[in-house]
Order: sequence, then C-alpha cells, then structure tokens
Amino acid sequence: MRSLDKRGHRRLAGLRTAVAAWCAAVLVVALASPARAEALAGVPEVRSAFVSLVGGVYQLNADILYPTTEATAAALRDGVTLTYDLELAVTRERRWWVDAQVVAVGLRRELSYHSVSERYVVRDLQPEAERSFATLEEALADLGKVEAWPVLVAAQVPPGECFVNLRATVRRGRLTDALRVLMFWSDDWQLEGEWYTWSLPR
Repeated sequence: MRSLDKRGHRRLAGLRTAVAAWCAAVLVVALASPARAEALAGVPEVRSAFVSLVGGVYQLNADILYPTTEATAAALRDGVTLTYDLELAVTRERRWWVDAQVVAVGLRRELSYHSVSERYVVRDLQPEAERSFATLEEALADLGKVEAWPVLVAAQVPPGECFVNLRATVRRGRLTDALRVLMFWSDDWQLEGEWYTWSLPR
C-alpha cells in the first residue's frame, strides 16, 4: 500500500511538471504573438497600374506600396519569410448577370532576411530569380515594381467591355522550426489590399 502511495506521488509530481511546462509554453506564445502580428501591420496599396498591348500580349505595369514597420524587420530577422502576392483578373461586363471571368493569374514573390550577409532577399518564384538589398525599404520598393508582366493574350479577349482587376496581398510564408513550434495555434497572417480596377484597352 505504501509503494502505491509513493507511485501516486510520483505521478502527481510528473503531472504538475507537465502542466507547468504547458503553461510556460502558452505564456511564451502569448508574448511572441503580438510582435509577429505587428509584422504585417499596414495594408498593401496599388498606387497605379496599366496594361499595354505588345505583340498581341497584354503586359502589366504596376506600382504597389508595401508598408513597413520595425516589427516587419524584426520578424524577418527572426527567420519569418513573408509572401507577396499579386492577383489579377480580367472580367467581361454582363448587363443582366454577374461579370464573366476571362482570365485570372497570380504573381508570387517572397521576402526573407539572410543573417550571414545581413541583407534582405527578394525571390521570384516563376521564373526563379533572387535579388538582395541592404535595407528593407529597398527590398519593398523592388517588390512594389511590376514591369511588363504578360497576363493575357489578345486573342482571349471576348467582345464587349472588359475590366482589369488587381489586388496585392501580404501573408506569412515559411517559418523556422522554432517559430513553427511557437505559432502552432495560429492561422496564417494575411493582409489584402483593395481591388484596383480599370477598363481593358483595345
């Protein structure tokens, strides 16, 4: 009977230790999450955009403002990768029904911080290419410039008035293993800008 009591005490002590460790983990997450959430403070804004028809292909040129904060730089230095998406949809106006979608395409880029070189790295995914910058402001300025991105073949455009719709989105991308443990409970961060719309030139 006495040995059962000792075993019970050991189990109770182990349970207390596990509960204390769980509480400590929750506290760490609670302290870490505000700093991570602030990393995406500020909504991206399409400041200007137009398409030009070159050799039968519509090409997009755009200027997007991606706000930055010190929390953004801190999150990147901690190993968070941020993903910058551009969504473009061309729609045809229909008088008595919802607009018909002609085409929808996306452009994805990633931003990370290289701790050894102390530079911010912009990575294009298609086609793959990398550029590095000394400051976060320079990296975001590069991300905000889109030049001659082919989005639509003229032969795809149906009769009637069509519109180009463009939106910028920022979200959390890849995490380091340590940050993944800290943020196991959270949904992906995502900030979506407003749609920027204009008529498709013929």
